Amino acid sequence: MKKILFLSVIALAAIACGKKHAARPVPYLDTSAPIEERVEDALSRMTTEEKVAMLHAQSKFSSAGVPRLGIPEVWCTDGPHGIRPEVLWDQWEQAGWTNDSCTAYPALTCLAASWDRELSALYGKYIGEEARYRKKQVLLGPGVNICRTPLNGRNFEYMGEDPFLASEMVVPYIKGVQENGVAACVKHYALNNQEHKRHFTNVTVDDRTLYEIYLPAFKAAVEKGGAWAIMGSYNLYEDQHCCHNKKLLCDILKGEWGFDGVVISDWGGVHDDDEAITNGLDMEYGTGTNGLYGPAENGYDYYHLAKPYLQRIREGKVGTTELDDKVRRILRLIFRTSMRPEGGFGRFTCPEHYEAARKIAAEGTVLLKNDGVLPLADPGKILVVGENAIKKLVVGGGSSSLKTQHEITPLDALREEFGEAVSYERGYVGDVEGSYNNVSTGQDLSDGRSPAELIDAAVAAAAEADLVIFVGGLNKSKHQDRESSDRLELPLPYGQQDVIEALAATGKKLVVINISGSPVAMPWAFRANAIVQGWYGGSESGRALADVLTGRVNPSGKLPFTIPCSLEDGPVKSEKQYPGVLGEDGIWQEEYSEGVFVGYRWYASKDVAPQFPFGYGLSYTTFEISDAKVTRSRVGRLGNFKVKFTVTNTGDRDGAEVVQVYIAPPESPVARPVRELKGFEKVFLKAGESKSVTIHMSYQDLCYFDADAHKWTAAPGEYGILVGNSSEETPISLSIRAVS
Repeated sequence: MKKILFLSVIALAAIACGKKHAARPVPYLDTSAPIEERVEDALSRMTTEEKVAMLHAQSKFSSAGVPRLGIPEVWCTDGPHGIRPEVLWDQWEQAGWTNDSCTAYPALTCLAASWDRELSALYGKYIGEEARYRKKQVLLGPGVNICRTPLNGRNFEYMGEDPFLASEMVVPYIKGVQENGVAACVKHYALNNQEHKRHFTNVTVDDRTLYEIYLPAFKAAVEKGGAWAIMGSYNLYEDQHCCHNKKLLCDILKGEWGFDGVVISDWGGVHDDDEAITNGLDMEYGTGTNGLYGPAENGYDYYHLAKPYLQRIREGKVGTTELDDKVRRILRLIFRTSMRPEGGFGRFTCPEHYEAARKIAAEGTVLLKNDGVLPLADPGKILVVGENAIKKLVVGGGSSSLKTQHEITPLDALREEFGEAVSYERGYVGDVEGSYNNVSTGQDLSDGRSPAELIDAAVAAAAEADLVIFVGGLNKSKHQDRESSDRLELPLPYGQQDVIEALAATGKKLVVINISGSPVAMPWAFRANAIVQGWYGGSESGRALADVLTGRVNPSGKLPFTIPCSLEDGPVKSEKQYPGVLGEDGIWQEEYSEGVFVGYRWYASKDVAPQFPFGYGLSYTTFEISDAKVTRSRVGRLGNFKVKFTVTNTGDRDGAEVVQVYIAPPESPVARPVRELKGFEKVFLKAGESKSVTIHMSYQDLCYFDADAHKWTAAPGEYGILVGNSSEETPISLSIRAVS
């Protein structure tokens, strides 16, 4: 087949400019040439000043290209749940566009709760299409930080408490985004597990815990997902800020994992000229000199990777080896995105995207309790109570705040289903605000009644109803699920427990729907007939909930984190562990002294029963796991094995079950969790149907990280292979022997 050669974009731009820079002959270059050849060609034509200009922001969300050579700017966008509305060039306020209302997808906790790799790929593909349509090269997401404490204000943006689950769910998301020619920027690397004092908290954690709990999802993103960008985090680790942390960025990310993409700072996360130059940072955004907190003339020129860097080069204080490495990575990013040969236009707010958002939200919904009141068949008169039944929750929460064409609330959706049979009472007043960065929901939620008056009205209305549905939980205001602040307590805020207790006392059937991105205490659980864990479900959140409540969708979500009875039951016990202790140098010192015992690992090791365990979720049908076996009786260091079993839908409704495989180690040289998730599969079955399932595993799944030897190892002995449907329900016990 005859090869078609094109004049490169670089050559065309140079000829068009007619400047001295173009005097050197520019060869014809096949635009389908290997990226590395194109990178080196472009790099060889750039001046030092042009190279430095590419390393730092020129506006809130863009960095410079090289116009002389036809190299375009790089444009980034928040966030992991949708494409953020446009902001002004050098301000956080919205630009006032009328065509930037995106599809709002469910929060990543909801995606994680689906335990569905195919849905993750669909999520990534469609959000990548929206980013491509809006001409963005970098999507600032997904987030994979571990839910170490339920109080972390940003848990809703992450994928739960387990590193294996997060690793498995992040890879298809990344691939889906990047098939559109948009870079996924995985964040926040690393140890960013709280919002309280996030810029000035230094984390102390041992290497074993780092490698076993807090790095696996990032490693999977790089090695399996092929992520093109990584965002550094605000906090410090080993007394260096993570946006320019030598161990995290140079030694591990670019060294051990061979990451060939771009390290992007979090906005305002850079603090030191020399460390920014030498410690692995490639692109700097949002540094305070420019107007992270207010505009300043020509402020971008004074970023750490701007004039200060150029001055050091001119004075001979630093060389250009690091500079060329940074620019190579940025060029590689550009050639993978805006200058890739295949192009593409993307899609925006199309029916398929809304349908996917609805499906993901429904598949992630978790049924925690049901005494038969669900699904709703002929419920009679329904009273809906609670602010979250009417409050639009897409706007707010920090950088993941979105502007969407529409947002269907639970009350909207239930009235679509049942019409005039549905009445409403507020029950409580939480957050009446509905705006963020000049994007407003348009709702007026003000209510002058006292808490007692609101409860009395709800109780009186319940007397006329056949069924009460309480829709409450958290929201995205300060000290809720929100960037820049953590929660203050585990129980529901705004006196919601009093409302639930009062409604339960009426004797009417009571369904409680908790909408949140983090665990909440549920001491009232025994009073409810059914409990549903919903999430921030995006544009179609209400309809997705209605799908589950009516049985149109059989719930199959599983908790991506443990719901404890109280904070005191969990692993974080002391102030030193959280939120940290203020040091004399103004830096908060925080110790991850619980080690690898995070989430369900802690509860199982201490034999403490949570309210609802990790991996838990009910269905409207029943399942049976049988004929389980391990294909090998022993496995060596390079060996693989399989866990096989049959899953049968023993009920009368079609549905899906998430079968989970946990490893139970023998006595080891180090303290290990009682069980650890190492495999899962979501299986859809028609009523009465059976399917054979195989989960592929390896010796690596038996290992712990030996910090002294800096390698993964497994103590020889008999390992339990536990198969079930939650971290606390593993009725099938198999075994395999590890040999050296």
